[in-house]
Amino acid sequence: MTQWQTDSWKNFTIKHLPDYPDQNHLEEVEKTLNNFPPLVFAGEVRSLKRALADVTEGYAFLLQGGDCAESFSEFHADNIRDTFRVILQMAVVLTSGANMPVVKVGRIAGQFAKPRSSPTETIDGVELPSYTGDIINDIRFEKDKRTPDPDRMLKAYSQAASTLNLLRAFADGGYADLRHVQSWNMGFVKSGPQGERYRHLADQIQESLNFMEALGINSNNTPQLRRVKYFTSHEALLLPYEEALTRVDSTSGDIYNTSAHFVWIGDRTRFLDSAHVEFCRGIKNPIGIKCGPSLDPDVLIELLDVLNPSDEAGRITLIARFGHDKVKSYLPKLIRKVQQEGRTVVWSCDPMHGNTIKSSNGIKTRPFDQIIDEVKQNIRIHKSEGSFMGGIHLEMTGQNVTECTGGLDDISEADLSDRYRTHCDPRLNANQAIELAFLIADELKKNGH
Repeated sequence: MTQWQTDSWKNFTIKHLPDYPDQNHLEEVEKTLNNFPPLVFAGEVRSLKRALADVTEGYAFLLQGGDCAESFSEFHADNIRDTFRVILQMAVVLTSGANMPVVKVGRIAGQFAKPRSSPTETIDGVELPSYTGDIINDIRFEKDKRTPDPDRMLKAYSQAASTLNLLRAFADGGYADLRHVQSWNMGFVKSGPQGERYRHLADQIQESLNFMEALGINSNNTPQLRRVKYFTSHEALLLPYEEALTRVDSTSGDIYNTSAHFVWIGDRTRFLDSAHVEFCRGIKNPIGIKCGPSLDPDVLIELLDVLNPSDEAGRITLIARFGHDKVKSYLPKLIRKVQQEGRTVVWSCDPMHGNTIKSSNGIKTRPFDQIIDEVKQNIRIHKSEGSFMGGIHLEMTGQNVTECTGGLDDISEADLSDRYRTHCDPRLNANQAIELAFLIADELKKNGH
């Protein structure tokens, strides 16, 4: 294997990168970014890796969720707060259901780029580059807006820095106090027509908090009840941006991508000889690999050889995204191969990407019952194979959107156009995300976790 450099990815097969018309301008932006401070720090990344190592042993559970694609236009403190709040609410439910700590990782502060199935789109006979995320071009269908613009990377960095600043304040400043989070969950339980399904679990959590308080354990004297560790993640798709934010850690001499704590390689870019695989090979961050129906088990092992040759615990998370009707055909083969080869990985379930359909009125959506079906099948398959589904990976928002059908609010196809705000793929709204957490907690309990 050739020696790794921050730019050695340029010698490999490059897919899903924009064609910038002005290369000199791109280089100027890269140099500017290269001089900016890191967005995350090596010590934080190491902390996440240790937490993920616990997940591989079955001692913790990974909750990863957030926007399909962050946008510049919807950048608002309330939106960041609401998504953070829902992740906390879900984590409390999962902690109680699974009886283990939950590692909280947001798809936030960097999830700006999206691979598309076609490089161009045609409307009324006009062909323009596809929208590939706000870090690259604009969603408006106009020639100058759709032309990839390197300056958008600077705006993405600025938005990510502001988002991280707010998240750190929320995580440390009392907003994450367990009492608050549980009272929010009680509010959710009361509002749902099927609230009785969840009230029992919510009451159990409340009783535990009351018992601890009676023993004198509360958020005033126990920082763990008042603060949380919260990490960020995104798909490492736009490699010029990722490379520009890659740094040598002054304390260890190791190389980290400081754009996020955790980055993943998408289903479209996780092939052997991929530029994206080559880039991720050299950074010390935890790496996710999206595993879809096209992934051959033998190729997966070869990818693990490249990305994690010394089989470090917490380094690799395999994010299974097959679709509820395909899980049984594909997941067991991957689990058996990984076990046969003795590899150490976190197994996570992405029940969103394989369950995207077009509604009868032509709007992209995801049925909630298919999402929960894929999760349940994952948990049961892992149990039958002697493995552990250690995580969930969701596209979700804290906003009250109508993008996925079903759930407690019984969103119908006719409701989709009410509050359909995503820039790309349909997301679970706050109530659907919390309901899913309760259902996962139930399923984990049933299966002995």
